[in-house]
Amino acid sequence: MSTVELEKAVQQLPPQDLKNFTAWFEEYISDLWDEKIERDVQAGRLAHLAAKADADFEAGRCSPL
Repeated sequence: MSTVELEKAVQQLPPQDLKNFTAWFEEYISDLWDEKIERDVQAGRLAHLAAKADADFEAGRCSPL
């Protein structure tokens, strides 16, 4: 199914079905993001950011939220 076909199908959904689809799609995208972050963490791609955050905290360059 092409993107154009998907767009047309979504545009034709009744309001309740669109609401249900939107909720499902948002959760789906969120799950994909979580999986990507987990893979990046496991591969060590975010270690430099964690180290910088730790260094900033230890140096007193952080403020309470």
